[in-house]
Amino acid sequence: MTTHAHKRITAGRVLISLAAATTAVGPYLADWNKTHIYNPAWPPHAKFHNAQTMSTGVALGALTVYNIWNPNGNAKHNLKNGAAAAGMYWLTQISALAYPGTSAANDCEGGENDCEDGKKGRFPQAVVALPSLAAVALGYILERRRLKRL
Repeated sequence: MTTHAHKRITAGRVLISLAAATTAVGPYLADWNKTHIYNPAWPPHAKFHNAQTMSTGVALGALTVYNIWNPNGNAKHNLKNGAAAAGMYWLTQISALAYPGTSAANDCEGGENDCEDGKKGRFPQAVVALPSLAAVALGYILERRRLKRL
């Protein structure tokens, strides 16, 4: 059933949608370059997983938008699914730091002159991951409150 409440543009939906857009586009902006997908030092299997990660971002972003703006079904259920999909990419990215031999940043981004001693152990993705998760959380809270008032 489509109601006026389902069609409204709300702050909560917009925040979650912005996180979804970042999830879908961000990996391409960060990885479609010489340090990742075009890195000649990376074996094809590493590039495969990088490409899989980029495609996963698009799929999760699309799933989020579908759920958040879906006028059919249970609005609270759609919100939960959309928010979960929106946060999934960023939570799994953070969890990747716990795996053996992983690093959030290349120690050398490209050539020999690009190496910096201070890069090791950094988490540059935090400037996108943490605000995206915060946007999802705040968006969920705002939209959940709005739905309770209906």
